[in-house]
Amino acid sequence: MTRTAYSCSRARATAVRLEEDRIEREVRVTEDSAHADGEKNGSDDVRELRARVAALESERARPPRHHVRSLLAILLILLGCLLAPLAVVASWAADQVGDTDRYVSTVAPLASDTDVQNAVANRATDALMSHLDLPALLADVAPADRPRLQQALGGRLGDALEGAVRSFVHDKARQVAASDAFRTFWIDANRRIHSSLDKALTGSGGGAVQLTGDSVTLDIGPLVDQVKQRLVDAGLTPAEHIPAVHTDFTLARSDQAGKVKTYVRLLQLAGDWLPVLAVLLVAAGVLLAVRRRRALVTGCLAVAVTTGLLGIGLRVFRVFYLDRLPAGVSPGAAAAVYDALTHFLLTGVRMVVALAVVVALAAWLSGPGRYAGLVRGLWTSGIGAVRGTADHAGLRTGPVGPFVRRYRTWITWVLVAVAVLVYLLWSYPTGWVVVGIALCLLFVLAVVEFLVTP
Repeated sequence: MTRTAYSCSRARATAVRLEEDRIEREVRVTEDSAHADGEKNGSDDVRELRARVAALESERARPPRHHVRSLLAILLILLGCLLAPLAVVASWAADQVGDTDRYVSTVAPLASDTDVQNAVANRATDALMSHLDLPALLADVAPADRPRLQQALGGRLGDALEGAVRSFVHDKARQVAASDAFRTFWIDANRRIHSSLDKALTGSGGGAVQLTGDSVTLDIGPLVDQVKQRLVDAGLTPAEHIPAVHTDFTLARSDQAGKVKTYVRLLQLAGDWLPVLAVLLVAAGVLLAVRRRRALVTGCLAVAVTTGLLGIGLRVFRVFYLDRLPAGVSPGAAAAVYDALTHFLLTGVRMVVALAVVVALAAWLSGPGRYAGLVRGLWTSGIGAVRGTADHAGLRTGPVGPFVRRYRTWITWVLVAVAVLVYLLWSYPTGWVVVGIALCLLFVLAVVEFLVTP
């Protein structure tokens, strides 16, 4: 269609030039005739012909209408490409709010991360040690429990008592942090507060997870209670007199936390509308373009590039984020939290890049380009060779071959529609899902081509 429009435009310009040449010849003939005959009324004919020439030149000088369409198409595609990365982030933010299971699956692996467990154990140890009176510790220990306590502390009741007790408490805290009880507490706490993620985004409404000031914190009071019980069971009976301790474990900390939660809130409000808007803008630009196939290929590749830059930016920001952590925040735990929270975001980035590349490749291969035609020729020749081998082996398609040949176009479009439907109905497609659907579609199309009777 685009080539036909282009050919019509060139044919029109050629016709205008031919008309100008014909009128110019008539002008010269009229002038020569008027000059030879001495007729004054010949000048009127000359002026009329020259006016027609001027009108034709003006029409040829005007820019074709499709220039305006092309400019508008470029602007729409460019705007859609710029919105594509924001659409990925908006979809990710909306999923974290709208899907409890997805959010829990995001944060659940953190409970088994070694760095997170060590950081939690350190925080619980600091909280308990601040409530232990070491001089009164030995006095309060019953004589019957003293040997058991001495054995637990490694026989160091005298010198370096504080270090021995801290090591003892830390070991118990580490055991609790590595237990299934801590994993259950972690998942339950995040599941309870997910009913309103605003508690984590705005710091209001209570809950185990809070965003206070510039830190995302988790109240590990229940973990401290379990550590106290283990200390008592191990012979440190004064630990049972420690009051209830509510201490916060910092999951993440940043000076820009206030701005980040504002941006995330805006992206949550955008939700799934921003991806739809980005797709509609790119589609509108492609439909307005004079060369639609080329616009589709260019637009899809531009979406892949801009979205890929988002993935690169997330990796680069991770390095800067970990380099600028305040003192007291575990780098390993912070890295684990960052990787967990951005896992599905990076998955979305890879999915969009894969989808854009697949669509661009399909549009290019179906075009009239020389290299695209060469690839299609190799495709057809390869399938033809396989069909010829099957024919020599005595395999026949029977009535299926003529049927497929007759309705091949319809069958192809139905298969493409089924592939698109599978992608749309997939809960959370990844880049590998997109590639798998494309490969399955290619295989089925190869079967259709094989069944076509030559």
